[in-house]
Amino acid sequence: MTSSRAGSPDSQPAEQTTTAARPLSAHPPKISAERARKFGSWYYAEHALKVMNGYRWTLLAYSVGNPVMYLFAMGVGLATLVDSNSAESVFGGVSYLAFIAPALLSSATIMTAATEFTYPVMDGFKWRRVYYGPHASPLAVHQIVNGYIIAISLRLFLMSAVYFAIVAAFGASPSAWGSVAIVVAVVCGLSFGLPLMAYSASITEDKGQFALVMRFIVTPLFLFSGTFFPLETLPLGLRWIGWISPLWHGTELGRVLTYGYAEPLWLSAVHVIYLVALALLGWVLARRVYERRLGK
Repeated sequence: MTSSRAGSPDSQPAEQTTTAARPLSAHPPKISAERARKFGSWYYAEHALKVMNGYRWTLLAYSVGNPVMYLFAMGVGLATLVDSNSAESVFGGVSYLAFIAPALLSSATIMTAATEFTYPVMDGFKWRRVYYGPHASPLAVHQIVNGYIIAISLRLFLMSAVYFAIVAAFGASPSAWGSVAIVVAVVCGLSFGLPLMAYSASITEDKGQFALVMRFIVTPLFLFSGTFFPLETLPLGLRWIGWISPLWHGTELGRVLTYGYAEPLWLSAVHVIYLVALALLGWVLARRVYERRLGK
């Protein structure tokens, strides 16, 4: 009688000879619900990021291309004329390129926030109604709000990091603290975008409200917030636009960080408090509006 040798395949149990991986099985409903309650904000953020990934090249061209074109046109092209006329005294003793770069960084985040917190928010309630599916799951309303904010914040951060790298390559950020301007730009974008998110969520019919926001709010803030020239050079009757503008507060902080713009410490603290307060107010209002509309 022939016996199998030890260690031969014939001597192994049948379950050990099976090398194919077992099929994955879903979590039980209870565990899935618990994970959703715990990590729901990140789940929705992942969803939003995957949607954005579908048109990532468009986002890159818009989010980085526009401010870079402004940088070349205003900070490089126009700067040669401004600097040649000894205007450094007007711009705090630095080149026009160094003066304008932090403003373009903050304005890029505000314009991106104005895009992402308008039509996409209304789309979630009215057209594709993408909020209602996650709301029918164990995800809470505040997790949907937080998840979308996380996704947009990551987009703003990556966009600002790329743009700052270009600015630094041109020597427009000589200070060692310059990279902190990336965080300031993100907070600046959220301070404008989150109140806008709450407003967008409250709209039930598109009657051109967002076009009015871009034309009569975003554009004046871009032009009259000390972006291209010091706010002090404006007539006193127009300076109030800058004082209430998140862009001016973010720009001034960015200048302090990138090239050491001299301003009182208390004023820098006011900039930070103003931007954070606006962002928190917008976040609270957005949660309330979302809860009211999704609760219907």
